[in-house]
Amino acid sequence: MRHGKKLNHLSRTAPHRKALMANMACSLILHKRINTTLAKAKALRTYVEPLITKSKEDTTHSRRTVFSYLKDKNAVSELFREVSVKVSERQGGYCRIIKLPNRLGDNSAMALIELVDFNETLLADSLASKGVEKKTTRRSRGGAKKSTPTAESPATDSTEEQTAE
Repeated sequence: MRHGKKLNHLSRTAPHRKALMANMACSLILHKRINTTLAKAKALRTYVEPLITKSKEDTTHSRRTVFSYLKDKNAVSELFREVSVKVSERQGGYCRIIKLPNRLGDNSAMALIELVDFNETLLADSLASKGVEKKTTRRSRGGAKKSTPTAESPATDSTEEQTAE
């Protein structure tokens, strides 16, 4: 029985799996999105999201803890410098998995895993739909204009009087 066994072993030994997850997490942090198989993407999400949560608190202890998982100085500095700033107000769910068509060679299920706050096109679309990025003004279609009693009314009265004379 497999009660309580949540970890996908990915047909690898423990050191191989640990190295695979560390390398994929570094690539995800540095490139902000990677293509991989669906099973690896799901395993990577559970591996990298606690590291991103830990990066919100920039202390020496959290940096050393994250470095023990990633083993790449550039990825750790990128995580604490850029990624943690963008995800600081987000409660969780830092990664998005998008399913892609199956791979041609072996028909394996493929996926794109990306950091949510770094997809600029999707962010622009979501902000535009909320009306945050660009404020739109309502314009009429050029039909009949309604006359309102404003400062322009006396000026139009004087022109009407001149035409009537």
